[in-house]
Amino acid sequence: MKKRICDILMCGVLSHMIWRSHQAANVKANIKANIAESRQFPYDIEVIAENLFIPWAIAINGGGKLYFTERSGAIRMIEDGELNPQPLFTFRTPFVSQGEGGLMGIVLDPNFSQNHYIYVMHTYAEGGQIYNRVVRLVEEDNRASIDRVILDRIPGGRIHNGGRIKIGPDQKLYVTTGDAGNAMLAQDLTNLAGKILRIELDGSIPEDNPIVNSPVYSLGHRNPQGLAWNSRNMLYASEHGSRAHDEINLIRPGANYGWPLVQGNEDTSEVPVQKPLIHSGEDTWAPSGVTFVSQGPWQGKLLAATLRGEKLLAVSLSEEGTEVEQAESWLQSEYGRLREVIQADDGSIYLTTSNRDGRGNPDRTDDRIIRLIPKRSDI
Repeated sequence: MKKRICDILMCGVLSHMIWRSHQAANVKANIKANIAESRQFPYDIEVIAENLFIPWAIAINGGGKLYFTERSGAIRMIEDGELNPQPLFTFRTPFVSQGEGGLMGIVLDPNFSQNHYIYVMHTYAEGGQIYNRVVRLVEEDNRASIDRVILDRIPGGRIHNGGRIKIGPDQKLYVTTGDAGNAMLAQDLTNLAGKILRIELDGSIPEDNPIVNSPVYSLGHRNPQGLAWNSRNMLYASEHGSRAHDEINLIRPGANYGWPLVQGNEDTSEVPVQKPLIHSGEDTWAPSGVTFVSQGPWQGKLLAATLRGEKLLAVSLSEEGTEVEQAESWLQSEYGRLREVIQADDGSIYLTTSNRDGRGNPDRTDDRIIRLIPKRSDI
């Protein structure tokens, strides 16, 4: 009898445990469902160009034309959703495209509709040395020609060329340069490598630069590849670390960001250094293009396209813009390596893949330009 009672009691306990287990599973399932619901991708995705060769940077004019660079040397254009089969311009010798060098950043003049100026950054060879420079072109009838060299003889190499150029809210031209594989150049104020540079649109040095008669705006960078301003005109940059420790930095005039003395949150007594807003720790992002979203479902977020990370990083900042509140990953491994991210006036976001750069796994349609269109309910 006692055994029978024990069996009954045990059966009841087991039944209760099973019921509790089912309840817990249901709760977890509901939580996961709620998370999945909240994590639904808030954009429609459209591939607008494919079979490209390492599209590096995008610039968009007010009329909806999209200009982009291919690292092999071509400036190309998309108009009304159609890729023009003929490049606007193709660079020739002494232009070189090897390793991480080639045709990189592009930006349109603020008065592009009147003067048709296009600024690009590219790698070239001279006297057995590799350099980078910024040149200005003039576009007419879907063709372009070189107008003048704006900034020249930036140290370059097979690795760490930086390459991003943007025009800031102050109408100055900002240029990111890598250390060209020679780390200590980033700490040398007489050298243009490993810096963020700030110049006038004609190449002259602004009178209010932090260092008199120098284009250097900040130093101690390893390989910065992204620039973006928030609504308060605060400048942020993405940077490749050494063996992980990739960074997103708030850029302050004249500040030293530590490379190669420190990376991540490390300290040094040698010089005052600015610590990153966020870094990847032991993970590798390899962040490249960055943009602030001014409208739509991701309004206020800083987006970073990542290469090795193969994802789009969405960073939420504090109201002051000085602290990271959250970092989310989207499109993980969906399109491979992502090089560029930029927002258009209509709220669409454009991405480029970089799967044919020797470090990816390209498929038959790579490389591509992808458009993220805010879903109608989120407009």
